[in-house]
Amino acid sequence: MLETLLVGIMLFVSTNVDDIFLTMAFFADPRLDARAVVAGKYAGIAVLVAASAAAAACALAVPHEWIALLGVVPLGLGLHRLWTAWQRGAGPGGTSADDGDEAVRATGSFLAQAGSVAAVTAANGGDNLGVYIPVFAQQLGMVPVYAAIFAVMTAVWCVVGRALVTHRLVAATMRRLAGVVLPYVLIGLGIWILKDAIGLVSPASR
Repeated sequence: MLETLLVGIMLFVSTNVDDIFLTMAFFADPRLDARAVVAGKYAGIAVLVAASAAAAACALAVPHEWIALLGVVPLGLGLHRLWTAWQRGAGPGGTSADDGDEAVRATGSFLAQAGSVAAVTAANGGDNLGVYIPVFAQQLGMVPVYAAIFAVMTAVWCVVGRALVTHRLVAATMRRLAGVVLPYVLIGLGIWILKDAIGLVSPASR
């Protein structure tokens, strides 16, 4: 259970580092109700978890070792971030707090605002699907546990995003650190998933 807890936290953090800046942008918009932002964040994350669980369930008929090959997705994402940073010559990073700022301009009802936040959160979660699906496919029975962990971490993200809105210096520092650490976290996660595919190379290790 401790391993599941740590993996769950790592899964959420590694796939939602960019999202913390998007969350800050939501809270910084005076036209958005803070409660609608929180509700929208939960709805968006719920959509990503449900979609990942459904895709993972469809993979149950596939041998475990082949499912583990999906670890190339987070590994590839991490390597791509490093390669992009190397090409730019600026080190890993490059995320922007403004990525969804213009996408959410809802001024209507609570539900309209929450729906807008949820839509942008889900649309910004392409990396989440690529990372969640292989992990869920390996531990489908633990999806409710991961969902509970993500619920707690979403609350943490909302609290942190709200607090950082008024601390620009802290936000800038966090952006730099996140850009440096994130690629390596994704690479490590990909390797962790791929380790279960060793049976394809060495049948004796199954």
